[in-house]
Amino acid sequence: MADEMLLIALGANLPFDGMPPDQTLILAFQALRQAGLSLLHVSPIYATPCFPAGAGPDYVNAAAAAPIPEGWDAPRTLALLHAIETRFARSRETRWGMRTLDLDLLAFGQTIAPDRPGWQAWHDLPPARQRTEAPDRLILPHPRLQDRAFVLVPLHDVAPLWAHPVTGLTVREMLAALPAADRAEVRPHSPDSTLVKPG
Repeated sequence: MADEMLLIALGANLPFDGMPPDQTLILAFQALRQAGLSLLHVSPIYATPCFPAGAGPDYVNAAAAAPIPEGWDAPRTLALLHAIETRFARSRETRWGMRTLDLDLLAFGQTIAPDRPGWQAWHDLPPARQRTEAPDRLILPHPRLQDRAFVLVPLHDVAPLWAHPVTGLTVREMLAALPAADRAEVRPHSPDSTLVKPG
């Protein structure tokens, strides 16, 4: 079922070991499959302007979805994502800073974590505080999921019918609710980006 999916956002805007960021995303897809997500479905790679404008190189973004493997839970999945990020020299010195690889656990099926009030508090955090405060625990679904075209555009390629467990909105509906200008900023990265296929 679409709702029982593990959803991951991928992004990068710095080279790693001489490789451009789009190649890092392809290697990250491979690492996820090798770690046990053998039925992983992946989006094409998209290009997104750096935010704020002029703060650094533009990003490449993608998304992945997979059925939740038997015996996996959200903390185990997050630990896997962090281990892969570390393999690609991810630094966490600056919130929303430039990075060689970013893997965000967007959703784990219909899990709401740590609980509904905890999720709501982070969802409602004012924008000024979002830039400086990071949660000390896993928040699911990702509290900014519905706000970001660079997440929703590729996510729509792999899980358009996944429904948010709090709002009930599907990925398709959340994407349609964003301003057209935001959606237009997320562009196909290159013809080669279509070479990334489900495994």
